[in-house]
Amino acid sequence: MFNRKNFIEESLNESADVKKLILDKCYEDIARAADELVKAVRKGKKILLIGNGGSAADCQHMATEFMIRLSHDLERPAISAIALTTDTSNLTAGGNDIGFENVFARNVEGLGNEGDVLICISTSGNSPNILNAAEKAKEKKMITLGFLGKNNGGKLKSVCDLSVVIPSENTQRIQEGHITVGHILCEITEREIYG
Repeated sequence: MFNRKNFIEESLNESADVKKLILDKCYEDIARAADELVKAVRKGKKILLIGNGGSAADCQHMATEFMIRLSHDLERPAISAIALTTDTSNLTAGGNDIGFENVFARNVEGLGNEGDVLICISTSGNSPNILNAAEKAKEKKMITLGFLGKNNGGKLKSVCDLSVVIPSENTQRIQEGHITVGHILCEITEREIYG
């Protein structure tokens, strides 16, 4: 029989354990990702974000934190960030006309410039539309950051310039780790530039 109390306790403990593992195993990668973001924003470059499903929602969340602000004690200008996951007309036309595996690559082609940052969020690291977009970003000399998880980051890890691989095989814990790392990176970026 399902025990709700045990489930809640186990879920929260597992989440806390994964966060501790992120500190232990991902600190250097997070610091390097922060360096790249700070450098790009200081140069007036933009941040593009892509992901599917829950990761698409994380893209919107993170883009909003960059554009509006995360730290409410700071007065700062917007940091140029666009979630490429939100335009339903664009995504459905692309899916229909050029295939869903190409929708993000097409947007990277149209909106990305040399020195911009593409944040690729994927729990599996194997989504064809994310992989194709990362390849297109490399062609355009953009910086590619992977927020990854299962299977040691999947195929995307070898495509991205830098990846933060959440040390878990549980999709929920990986997604929680992604948004935590996203908050950390946004706050570092805004505080180091505008704090």
